[in-house]
Amino acid sequence: MSTPIQIYLDNNATTPCDPRVVDAMLPFFHQVPGNAASRNHPFGWKAEEAVDYAREQVADLLQVSSKEIIFTSGATESDNLGLKGAFEMYSRKGNHIITLKTEHKAVLDSCKKIEKLGGEVTYLDVEGDGIVDLGKLEAAIKSNTIMISVMWANNETGVIQPMKEIGELCAKHGVLFMSDATQAVGKIETHPKDIGVHIMAFTGHKMYGPKGVGALYVSRKNPRVKLTSQLDGGGHERGMRSGTLNVPGIVGMGKAAEIAKNEMKQDAERLSVLRDKLENAFKANLDEVYVNGNTEHRMPHVTNISFKHVEGEGLMMTFNQNIAVSSGSACTSASLEPSYVLIALGLGDDLAHSSIRFSLGRFTTDEEIDQAVNLVSKGVDHMRDLSPIWEMYKEGVDLDAVVWSEH
Repeated sequence: MSTPIQIYLDNNATTPCDPRVVDAMLPFFHQVPGNAASRNHPFGWKAEEAVDYAREQVADLLQVSSKEIIFTSGATESDNLGLKGAFEMYSRKGNHIITLKTEHKAVLDSCKKIEKLGGEVTYLDVEGDGIVDLGKLEAAIKSNTIMISVMWANNETGVIQPMKEIGELCAKHGVLFMSDATQAVGKIETHPKDIGVHIMAFTGHKMYGPKGVGALYVSRKNPRVKLTSQLDGGGHERGMRSGTLNVPGIVGMGKAAEIAKNEMKQDAERLSVLRDKLENAFKANLDEVYVNGNTEHRMPHVTNISFKHVEGEGLMMTFNQNIAVSSGSACTSASLEPSYVLIALGLGDDLAHSSIRFSLGRFTTDEEIDQAVNLVSKGVDHMRDLSPIWEMYKEGVDLDAVVWSEH
């Protein structure tokens, strides 16, 4: 009996831990068990040295000072600390934050909490390609604006925002610039000082490191940013984030950062070729295939594709034993809602419901892309063969003109 095909194309959800990262972490589970805050014996000293080295590795990837790296449990905590910590610290200056409707829920939900605490948040629309209009962004800035928070690269579409220009806007108006760079760090160059980003959240498990560890870049110069801690108890991490440090995880994140610095350029070049191959094959094999979001300013390994007149969740069921991908839909209570990111791009429910995100990774092979194209194309054909709407479309019926009965 042959082993079923197993193809992992969901690297935006999480990446496999690089074996070199695992090797670096292993000694710190047993051989070097010390707490990095235990400074009165060699086990603690070795743990602290390992954390310091990892901090240097992460800082080197970002081209910042190691003193500007705060370790957390992941990007969600980093987003919370960056947003809520700045809101509390700078409340005397103002209470207004600007963000985008396409941000990750870790940012959007933190902003909702800030509103409950008396803050004012503007949620800006994006254009049809997923990129913010800089004129509209500048027009939203007010006298009480303290921060603009814009994700570097979108997790669903891979679209990259005009970060340098946003940084210049923030400098012009004297407001802080925060970015959730979770999907960008370790994949493309993310040098916050060059861009004008003052606070930046990211995580280990999106860059071939372990889960359960992340970081927050906090600028120390021009400007010196201060944050109110959200976790109290011990004053770890420059007083911004208390709690015993996850030494094995931090070591792994440091190693992942080192590998990324050395290899991300060649990874990006290879993966962009495979991504384009995937897209072109679907367009050649199938009708009514649409790539969502800007196709020029985007991450090299991500594509979000709508297969019109095919329901995404149903399509995934035709191949989910063999291929790991993500649907543009999310199950909320009893209803299946289309992706809020794709709706924000102006897609109708039909296209939003028919979307699949393919996110390639360091270990994706050319052969796997060929197999994925074959399996997904067969699934689309199968779903369309069962669809009366697809039959109507093939017969030339103008589906936009059809009045559908609610009964």
